Parts: sequence; C-alpha cells; structure tokens
Amino acid sequence: MTEQTTSPAPVLPPMPDTPPPVPDPRPAPVKRDRRVLRAVLRWTAAVAVLAAVGSVTAYGVTRLERTDVPGLATATDGRWDYPALTAAPLPSGSPGPFADENKAGAHYADPRDLLLPAPEGAKADRALRGKDGWLATDVYLKEYREEFDRDELRQMLVDEGLRHIAARGWTTPDGTHTRIYLLHFDTAAVVDELQFTHVAPFVKPAYAVRGTDDSVPDEDFPVKAQLGDLAYSVYTEPEPYGAEQVRQAYLGAGDILAVVLQSRKGGAPAVPFQQTVALQSRLLA
Repeated sequence: MTEQTTSPAPVLPPMPDTPPPVPDPRPAPVKRDRRVLRAVLRWTAAVAVLAAVGSVTAYGVTRLERTDVPGLATATDGRWDYPALTAAPLPSGSPGPFADENKAGAHYADPRDLLLPAPEGAKADRALRGKDGWLATDVYLKEYREEFDRDELRQMLVDEGLRHIAARGWTTPDGTHTRIYLLHFDTAAVVDELQFTHVAPFVKPAYAVRGTDDSVPDEDFPVKAQLGDLAYSVYTEPEPYGAEQVRQAYLGAGDILAVVLQSRKGGAPAVPFQQTVALQSRLLA
C-alpha cells in the first residue's frame, strides 16, 4: 500500500489592521487662470479680434446675444443694427494699447479709425466731421452748459497736452442724438488723472453737459458690457428731466479718453446707449 502525502496548507499573509485607502474617484481640481476668471465678466457675445500686426481683421460684435446683457430678452429690445466692425490697422511692429510692453498705453492706430460707425438708417452729424477728421476743441466744448466750465476745461486740455480730437455723431429715426469724441493724449497716466480727478469722478460729472439739470451714476449699466482694460464713468439724467434726457459715458482707454453722449426728447433708451458704449469700448481695446 502506497503512502499518500499531503501538501502543506498555503500560508496566507497576515491581514492588516486597517483596510487600504480607497482612491478618490473625483478628479483633481484644475487651477483656473485668473485671466479666464476675469473674462467671464466681459460681454462674451462679441467675437474676439483676430488681428495680426499691420492688418485689418473683421470681428462680429454687431449681433450681440440678448442673454449676455441684462434686460435684453426680446427680439424688439431696441438695439441698433451696426455695420460689421473692423480693428484699426497698426503700424508694423507696433503693440496694442494694453500689451505688456506698451507702458504708456499708447494707441498706435489712427484715432479716426477707432470711431464707432453710425448704425443703419442714422443721419450723420456734419458738425462733427472736423477738418481732415480732426475736430476743433471749441466744437467739443460746446457740449458743456456753462461758459465758465468751457473756459476752464479748455485750459485744462491744453495743460494736459491734448493732441487731437476725433469725433462722430448721428441721429437715429427715433430722434436719439449720439455724439462720440475720442480725446487723444500722450500717456494713459494723463488720461487716468484727467478722468477721475478732474472730469468724471464717481459721484457726478465735474462739468454739466448742455440740456441736463442733474446727472447721477448709472447703476443699471451692466458689468458685462464693460471691458476689464478700460475705466468707466457712466451717468444718466434722473427724472424729472427737461425736454430731453441725456446719458453720458467717459471711457479711459490707454492714452485716449472717449466721451459718449446720447440724448432724446422724452427719454433716452438705455439699451442702445449700452450697446453703443460696449461696441466703442471694443474698438478702443
């Protein structure tokens, strides 16, 4: 009889006192770029400018989505039909106004090419054409109500080194009169001081525009209609106003101070004003 042998039982490793950790199935958080966070505050419906140095590139910012601006909810929201906009050409090798290497915030593009065109159906304001596209300072100063203010502002512009004024204006069929002035200085630092210290502080404009009894900050102007590189001082004329209501915005954009004025008998609608300021901002950026 053959003796049968048995294999020894396998020795199992000792059980650990605690179970091994279970890996977290959730993905690691992605670090958000601050520039992305900043961009969500902007009016994202406009297509970004795809511009190469020295070239003109079309970008579609005229058909903005209504959901991107508070209050624009219906097909008849009052927006104007602007023509397709183009970025102004830059001299070869010149940086944009907000490039890191452009410490002065200089616009190397011709300011006359930075003006917002009139919307479809509008009648041009011939008084703002100027000579060769440059407007005389005294024509711009006519926007202000008091003669004393005009004299003071004239001297201030001289002292701060005003180089040129480019302007454009129009009247739409509903009677809204728009005027845009681009005041060109030497540096962004000059514009910053002029805007917030002398011309357009937060509480109210330093100089009353003609046709206004009072002006207060426009608290309903949407944040999404503002670009982070520009500085905004936006005002509206509160009720009761006189024969017309005036809305106004001062935009600090590098070495350019842009002034946007809209007035209309019986009340100036908010939507076309917001649209005009937003589109002019994009041309300056």
